[in-house]
Amino acid sequence: MNNPLLKLSQRIGYTFNDEALVMLALTHRSKGGTNNERLEFLGDSILNFIIADDLYRRFGQAKEGKLSRLRARMVKGQTLAVIAREFELGDFLLLGSGELKSGGHRRESILADTVEALIGAMYLDAGMDVVRERVLSWFDSRLAALTLE
Repeated sequence: MNNPLLKLSQRIGYTFNDEALVMLALTHRSKGGTNNERLEFLGDSILNFIIADDLYRRFGQAKEGKLSRLRARMVKGQTLAVIAREFELGDFLLLGSGELKSGGHRRESILADTVEALIGAMYLDAGMDVVRERVLSWFDSRLAALTLE
């Protein structure tokens, strides 16, 4: 299997209809002016909404403060970087020469930002129902392990 986008699709469980979106999601700002920062912005908001919605439904008696703390634990950069490593996203990043030399494909913040950018790209490519299903599958075991204690 030599097609990198096919490998990525299999890892994340989604095949993009618009390959330009996935390529943009994988492009770090060090590569140039056209990069994933806008998709990251969008994906961050979508991720927060999806996780908040799930927590709201999952923990019907929880107060707002507890739900906020649980959501923050789920959507923090460290958690997103772990998910990125599970998908081996570093293998697909498009980085500028400086980031390539300094190991940017392993940098936690870059990996986390790329997960958010992929979420934004999936939303634009397929809509909220598809992106919700994918995100919840990525977070399934983490969400299942949460308790109110």
